[in-house]
Amino acid sequence: MFNQFRNKFSLSDEKWIEYTNLFNRIEVPAKTTLLEEGEISKKLFIIEKGCIRVWFNNNGKDLTTQFFFENQSVASIESFMKKMPSPVVVETIESSVLWWIHKNDLDKILEEIKEIPELRDRLINMLFERTFDYMKYFVSFIKDSPTQRYLNLIEERPQIIQRVPQHYIASYLGVTTVHLSRIKSKLLNKK
Repeated sequence: MFNQFRNKFSLSDEKWIEYTNLFNRIEVPAKTTLLEEGEISKKLFIIEKGCIRVWFNNNGKDLTTQFFFENQSVASIESFMKKMPSPVVVETIESSVLWWIHKNDLDKILEEIKEIPELRDRLINMLFERTFDYMKYFVSFIKDSPTQRYLNLIEERPQIIQRVPQHYIASYLGVTTVHLSRIKSKLLNKK
């Protein structure tokens, strides 16, 4: 799993082995909850195989905010970094192979590499890609129609369309499954 990242970090072999040994590999079935809303996040996950969604409950309505796939990291970043209750649920969509690291171990790595700007910046960028995704998602909800959000999804993240069940996509777009079906039908009729 970690060999593909090896050339991105200039560490001694000894340090590389020490750091990668802090990760634990797990295999979990679809619909496994990795973090409950309100729980404090103590694990960061890297996906070797599978798909994860992040969602929250809004008055009994399930609202999906993000999807993650192979080679991406996922946690409730707000909870993980600030030790506050998670505002979201982290759940697998597919059977998944994951690697996780405990916050204390990641903090140790960050403390050790903070003096190496290139390593620190790469790791921090990898961890905070999600923040950029959140901003794009937020702005899209303000300025784009559900149809435009769906078209953007097809264009920018086709793996979501290919791998994620329709009811989760509808939740992500902020529409009902019936409305998503209408959007898809309307787009097909335009072709």
